Amino acid sequence: MLDVEKAIRECLKEICHMSLATCVNNKPWVCEVHFVYDDDLNIYFHSKLDRRHSKEIKSNQFVAGNIVAQHTLGSKVRGVYFEGGAELLNNITKGSKVYHLFKNQLNKDEKILEIPGFYKVAVENFALFDNRESNPSQKYILPWKK
Repeated sequence: MLDVEKAIRECLKEICHMSLATCVNNKPWVCEVHFVYDDDLNIYFHSKLDRRHSKEIKSNQFVAGNIVAQHTLGSKVRGVYFEGGAELLNNITKGSKVYHLFKNQLNKDEKILEIPGFYKVAVENFALFDNRESNPSQKYILPWKK
């Protein structure tokens, strides 16, 4: 049996960008952002406050997304899907845990601190699509809230 949490953690280590979906007034929007994560599998991203997804999170904190490496037809695929609540974080400094995640996982320097817009996604549910180890392909659900 596939260890779903372990597979999700492995996938997060391999990929640095995700598709992020927001929705306001029944009009969905999706964008690509770079992300980092912590040991509790909270997901963090940095984006300017004037971007559509940033504005929409202000109106509706609920987001969804996926983290999937680019692949070709016939490739073995593993992808992580999630849903949860996003919140804008304030007062991020060089001493902040979030800054160190961006520095260590994405090699960002302190210039990232010059632009406000650090977000945390508290994931409520994960799904893992896998055909690397699962034959036939399977989608596994992992409820999550730490």
